[in-house]
Amino acid sequence: MSAATTATVSAAVRRAGARMLRRFSTESRASSLAEIVATVRANDAAVADLLRPELEAIRPQARWDDDEHGSGPLDDGEWWLVDPVGGNMNAVHGMTDWNIGVSLVRDGRPVLAVVYFPLFDEMFTATEGGGAFLNGVRLQVSDKTSLDGALAGTGQAQPGQGPEMADRVGAAYSAMSKHALYVRISVPVTHQLAQVAAGRMDLHWQYDNVRAHASGVLLVQEAGGVVTDLDGKPWELTSREYLASTPGLHAAALALL
Repeated sequence: MSAATTATVSAAVRRAGARMLRRFSTESRASSLAEIVATVRANDAAVADLLRPELEAIRPQARWDDDEHGSGPLDDGEWWLVDPVGGNMNAVHGMTDWNIGVSLVRDGRPVLAVVYFPLFDEMFTATEGGGAFLNGVRLQVSDKTSLDGALAGTGQAQPGQGPEMADRVGAAYSAMSKHALYVRISVPVTHQLAQVAAGRMDLHWQYDNVRAHASGVLLVQEAGGVVTDLDGKPWELTSREYLASTPGLHAAALALL
C-alpha cells in the first residue's frame, strides 16, 4: 500500500473527525435508551456519509462494510471496514474515549489501517509490511517481559451476549488482575489496541473478535506486537477471540487466558 494512499485515506478520516467534533460536546448527556440509540445512529451516519464516497473514490473496486459488530468471513477481494465512531457510547455521554477507525482488507487480511482520535489530533496509521505510525512517528510496542508491570485491558461483554460471556469476561479480568499491574475493561477496543501499538499499554485480549477490530490489530502487528487467537495460532479475521501483546508478555498472558 503506497504512502500516497495512506495520506489520502488519513485526510478523509481527518475530515470525518472534524465533522464529528462539531457534533460532540463534553456536556452531552442522554436521558433514555431510545435517545442513546438515536444519537449513536446519527453520529455513525454523519461520519459514514462523508467517508463512504471518499473511500470509494480511492479504491472503487473495494466493497463497503460499516457494521461495527459484524464478524465472520468476507468474500475475497478488497473491503473497506469502517467503524464510524468507535466508542460512540462514550461520545454520546460526553466522554473523550472515541475514535474513527478504517481498515482496508484484502482477501481477509488487513493491509491498511487508519485510527484517528480527533479530540487529541492523534492519527495512527499502519500498512502491511510498512510499519505503524502516530502522527508520522514510527511506533514500537513496549519491551516489558513481566506481567507484574503490565498494563492490560479487554472490552466488556456487549449487551445481549448473555450471562455466559459476561461471566467469562469477569473471570478473565479476575485472573489477569492477580498478575498484571493494572487491568481495564473499557471500549472502544481500537482505542486500547492503538495504545498497545504505541507502547502505552502492554496487552489487550478480546473474547469477541469483530471485523472492525482489524485496524487496531494491524497497528499492533506493524508496531512489533504479537496477535494470536487464544490457542496461540496466528490471528485471522475469522478468529473467534484473540490476544494482542508485546512479545515479552504474550506467552504468560496466553497461559492465563
